[in-house]
This record gives sequence, structure tokens and C-alpha cells, in this order.
Amino acid sequence: MAQEISEREICVKERRLAEKANAASLFPMIWETIKGLFGEAEEPVFKEEWKALLETTVPVVSRLPEELKLRLQERVGRFVSSIRFEGCNGLELTDEMVLTVAAQACLLVLNREGNPYPELKTVYLYPTTFSSVQKSQDAMGIVTEGEVRRLGESWSTGTIVLAWDSVERGARNADDARNVTFHEFAHQLDHEDGDTDGAPALPSRAAYRSWARVFGENYAEFLELVESGKPTLIDPYGATQPAEFFAVVTETFFEKSKQLARKYPEMYEELKGFYGVDPGEWGE
Repeated sequence: MAQEISEREICVKERRLAEKANAASLFPMIWETIKGLFGEAEEPVFKEEWKALLETTVPVVSRLPEELKLRLQERVGRFVSSIRFEGCNGLELTDEMVLTVAAQACLLVLNREGNPYPELKTVYLYPTTFSSVQKSQDAMGIVTEGEVRRLGESWSTGTIVLAWDSVERGARNADDARNVTFHEFAHQLDHEDGDTDGAPALPSRAAYRSWARVFGENYAEFLELVESGKPTLIDPYGATQPAEFFAVVTETFFEKSKQLARKYPEMYEELKGFYGVDPGEWGE
């Protein structure tokens, strides 16, 4: 869900209260501990227990070819070193939480150079679904606000908010195309060119033309299926708008890759070119 709300302000206040309550503590946050181990080294430390942990909590990691596992470890190191993690509503972060989010986020940018998400500043983790304020405008231009419950949100201002129980559940089930982390980090990539519109930053005009044609045609076909009540490979939530379509298709690309390649071959090729990986080649 691509949103910009005031939830971060609530979390920041909670964080400040927690800092005051623990001002005398000499023990650093788990995020700071992990970050310190990665540091600025050319070959950051990646503990053996972390490798084992990820293959359990993020089973898709065990399917990667060895060279991609090493690449993922490098990406995770950069991610944790450059992005701050905050626990909200009393959630105490663990290395499992930080690494589970980081590994999934970095699967989307395995072959990107530099920092994995240069515009992202903070990841907020809640224990479970969290409240946010949603604004809507009717045909008369009247704006109303209402409280809704969320599993995740991505803000163009450099923030991602996630519910840990949903992150954990999505990571462990690697074949259902229901992964809130993939979804929100796809939105973050979509934000990078300034417009959250389902077309992320691409290298050329030709690439944009190809993307627009392929995604436009497939989105139109998908909308017809959803409107007619027919079953769809892609989560029907993608019918909300093109940005959500891109996010849910990303979930499907990484978790039901072979089915997506058969059903939507051109779209699969576009995603393979954008993400620089082919999940269909990873072992079952």
C-alpha cells in the first residue's frame, strides 16, 4: 500500500519515550549491533548463524545459486548499514526481524550497484496490523478521513512501515504470491522516479514504451477478469490502480514465477529485465 500518513510521528514519539526510559542502558539496539558488524568493510561479516537463519525464515534463499547467495549477503550488508530500523508499539527488534526484512528487500535489487534503496531512510516494524488515516475525495471534491488497518505501507518520503507477523508469514510461505515485504519494497522502487504509477525508473524511452504497452495490455485484461469475477493468478487487489498492479505482480513474479511466465510471458520478460533475475530458474 503506497501511502503518506502521520503514523511515523506516532512511532517516533514512542521511540523517544523508550529512549528516555532506557537512558541508562549501555546495550545498543539490535539494529545497531548488526550494522556495526557490517560496518564499512569491503567484505562485511555475515555470520554462519545468519545464513542458517535466513534459509529457515526466508526459504527462497535456500533455492538461490551460490553466487546469488553471496550477492544477497553483500546487498543485505549495505541495506542494514544504510537504513535505520525502528520497533513500534513495544516491539523489540531481533536479528531475525532485521535480517528477514533486509533479505527480502534485497532480493528485489540483487543486481543493483551502490546502496540497495538510496531514497529509503527508515523501516518501522509493528508487531501486527497497525492503524493509519486514509483520505478520500468524492465526486464533489469533499475530502473525508477514516482510520484503516494496514499490513504495510510505503511512503515516497523514504519510509516503509510493516507488520512483523505479516512479514514473517509471507517470508516463510514462498509460493503463495502473498508477500507484504515484496509488495511495499516494489512501491519503494516505483517511488524513485517521482511518480508512483506502476512504472518504475527505466533506462530509456524505448524501455518505457515497451513497459507501458505490455503492462497496459495486461492490466486491461486483468481488470476484465476481476470485474467478471473470474479467478486470477494475480491478487485481485492489483485492480485498485496501476501502482498496486505492479506491486502484486512483483509478489507473483518472485513466488509464482513459472505460472506468471506461462500466463503473462511478455510481462514476465519485462520484470526479468527490470529486476535483473529470473526466479523461474531457482530450484524448487
